[in-house]
Formats: sequence, C-alpha cells, structure tokens
Amino acid sequence: MKLYIKYMVSLRCKMLVKEELTKLGLGYASLNLGMVETMGEITHEKRVQLKNNLLKSGLELLDDKKSILIEKIKNVVVEMIHHTDEIPKINYSGYLSEKLGYDYTYLSNTFSEVKGITIQHYIIKHKIERVKELLLYDELNLTEIAYKLHYSSSAHLSNQFKKVTGLTPSYFKKLKEKRTQNLENL
Repeated sequence: MKLYIKYMVSLRCKMLVKEELTKLGLGYASLNLGMVETMGEITHEKRVQLKNNLLKSGLELLDDKKSILIEKIKNVVVEMIHHTDEIPKINYSGYLSEKLGYDYTYLSNTFSEVKGITIQHYIIKHKIERVKELLLYDELNLTEIAYKLHYSSSAHLSNQFKKVTGLTPSYFKKLKEKRTQNLENL
C-alpha cells in the first residue's frame, strides 16, 4: 500500500517517518521523499494513529488525489534540484511528465489551481534556494553554479537571483562574510 506524506522533503523527515512506522509495527518495502510503500494493508486505526503522530511532527498523511499529485510534483522538483547533482538535460516540463506519467498541461493546471503559483515559479524558487546554498558553501564561483543549475549564463542567473531575493549574488555572499566577521569580533 502506498502512503503519501506532505512536507516530507528531507532525510530528517525520512528518519522521522521510519521511526513512526517502527513504533506502530508497520513494515515498509520502500521509503522515499513524500512516499512510503508499506508491506501490506494498514488497518484504519493504525492509519489514524500514524496520521496523528506525523501531524505532531509537522508532516501530513494525504488522502485526496489532487494533494497527492501536488506532493509528487513538489518532491520531484526538490529531488531534481536539491538532492541530485545532475539536473535533467531535457526541459523540466518533459522531465516532470516523464517522471509522473501525466501530461504537463494537466500537471501545470492542477499545480497552479492548488498552489496559486506555476510549476515554473516553484522551480525557480527552489533553484534560487540552491544557489544561495552553493554561494554559502563557497566551493563554486557563480559561473560554475550557473552551469551546474543549467542557466544559460551567469548574467541570467544573477538577474533571476536579484528578481527573487532583491539582492545580487555578490551582495548576498558579502552578507555572509559580514556575519562571520561580526561573530569573530564578539
């Protein structure tokens, strides 16, 4: 039986879900971001108990089909941008359609209807968060980050970064340096 869990987007969330399943004596065949495949059917009582336990930790067991589809879209985007070094060579719409088995127009319309933003804007927000992370690690320069995240140029990345954050990437990086210097002066 497949269970879909909202807000399950990190390794820490996976560990928490694994712990809750173990407490309830529920075996699972696979545990991925946003989804758990249990070994068998779950009783109504155990499902309610799991739902309540997950809610206490900020996670939500999903029931309706639209919510499940939205979580699948979000998890594919998060996995693609934050947890793999290889962003697909095909366009995002083709990648999402292929990965989820639905026409992109259907995915896009459903996502926009429920979330109030387009999938493209959701992807951009996550790419900018990834850029921030990479800038803070200070291992790659902006050109390398642009290449890694499939931007056409570092100028395009800089423009998008400023549009989303209100800051240039170089100013964002300087803020980190200032915070570090201020901590050293305490």
